[in-house]
Amino acid sequence: MNKKSINPQTLMYPLPSVMVSCGDVDGEKNIITISWTGIIASDPPMLSISVRPERYSYKFIKENMDFVVNIPDIKLARENDFCGVKSGREVDKFKELKLTAAASERIKSPIIKECPINLECKVQEVLELGSHHMFVAEIVNVQVDEKMVENNSVELKPEDFFVYIKGKYVGLGEVIGTAGYSLK
Repeated sequence: MNKKSINPQTLMYPLPSVMVSCGDVDGEKNIITISWTGIIASDPPMLSISVRPERYSYKFIKENMDFVVNIPDIKLARENDFCGVKSGREVDKFKELKLTAAASERIKSPIIKECPINLECKVQEVLELGSHHMFVAEIVNVQVDEKMVENNSVELKPEDFFVYIKGKYVGLGEVIGTAGYSLK
């Protein structure tokens, strides 16, 4: 395989594409689609999201120091895209998309009830990193669709979810192995 060097860029794909819900102290709320996100620690469970300061949701997250990472299933791919290309300054995304803003159990920001997984997050630190600011947050509560829970374990079907690859949403499909299969 021959290689060619190119300019440094963000070519780490696939990425999750999640719907982050947030709100302000006056009860205004918004949804922003984010792909710059990931798990950063398991004990305590922590993740990060990166948001441009000029984004409408930035001020809500910074003000309340909390947010919810809502993981959409493939049925919500259109809504996920809409929340990434329309600004909350122009449209109430909950109303426009007929999504339900339900109360979180441990934070102020609402969950999106239609998403099968909701990670309630409390911001621990904000890192200003060039074009984006990274919100490092602890996952303080998780809500999961009860249909996904079997024997006290969350069962995820790859075909129910999608990822983001350089401007495209791609459905997941065939399982090619399980953790540790290379040693069997």
